[in-house]
Amino acid sequence: LKSRKHWIAFALKPSGALSVDKGAADALRKKGRSLLPSGIREVRGEFAGGDCVSLIDPDGVEFGRGLVNYAAPDVAKLKGRRTTEISSLLGYKVADEIIHRDNFVLLEELG
Repeated sequence: LKSRKHWIAFALKPSGALSVDKGAADALRKKGRSLLPSGIREVRGEFAGGDCVSLIDPDGVEFGRGLVNYAAPDVAKLKGRRTTEISSLLGYKVADEIIHRDNFVLLEELG
């Protein structure tokens, strides 16, 4: 495991959590994808862009951790929406992804 992913998984305490739908959970777990706004169902906690959050699947299981590109209030506005809507909903855009794959760790990979 790269040291960066180890740092995300073990050194950082999650500031919040994002509940995702089955499609997003499968894309992150099996296809190595990033987390897009459309897959988010619920935003929990208070966090800023760059903070670590837990990812929760539809069964309530934490399966990953990642660094978010947007603060909690902005993620709440974006949840369930398309990436093309980010700029119009927020008035700015950092990235298409809420969590980029490079900033995501699948906890199941850690054994």
